[in-house]
Amino acid sequence: DDVADWDGAKSLVHTAIEEFGGLDVLVNNAGFLRDRMLVAMSVEEWDAVVRVHLRGHFCTLRHAAGYWREQSKAGAQPDARIINTSSGAGIMGSVGQGNYSAAKAGIVGMTLVAAAELARYGVTVNAIAPAARTRMTELAMPEMMKAPESGFDAMAPENVSPLVVWLGSPDSREVTGRVFEVEGGLVSVADGWQHGPRVDKGDRWSPAELGDVVRDLIAKAPAPTPVYGS
Repeated sequence: DDVADWDGAKSLVHTAIEEFGGLDVLVNNAGFLRDRMLVAMSVEEWDAVVRVHLRGHFCTLRHAAGYWREQSKAGAQPDARIINTSSGAGIMGSVGQGNYSAAKAGIVGMTLVAAAELARYGVTVNAIAPAARTRMTELAMPEMMKAPESGFDAMAPENVSPLVVWLGSPDSREVTGRVFEVEGGLVSVADGWQHGPRVDKGDRWSPAELGDVVRDLIAKAPAPTPVYGS
């Protein structure tokens, strides 16, 4: 089925429930690329990537969440997990991947909201931003993704799996609303948007006043991580 099709996503979720008698973990990982600079990108290339990545995550999440909500209301509180797949491109941005970066950033935003909304039903929601060899990344970055002749293969997709397994386990029930970067043997917690330095005049600003104010705020704030490829 097509994960971005409403009925297809429902079929995927309910097939698991019917075959195995329940649902404990949803891992959203479907995606593809239509890379192009924004000034050359077509609306079809934009829509296709946002549809598969962002809508595809929503559709399966929505049907799984509906099932868990029904369980909770029936008195059988779930202990369930959702693991979404974002990307470094969604956290930092990536030149030539405006559609993909926007979709993956949207997945982070949806993850944060879903974690807050689904906690009452016993569901945790986290996201990973992996770097690994897939059919998608091999095509986009063939040299970077090439397997070494010997030694540790940092781009092997198997390196990502242990974190996904742990996030799907009972041991992770206290962890929700987080984004983890994982690559090779590296695991880190991505530190996303937070309230930063601020100034409150207590009245409306004039445009002429704001230049020095904004420059001072930027000087006090941490520098953003550069966009990939910039």
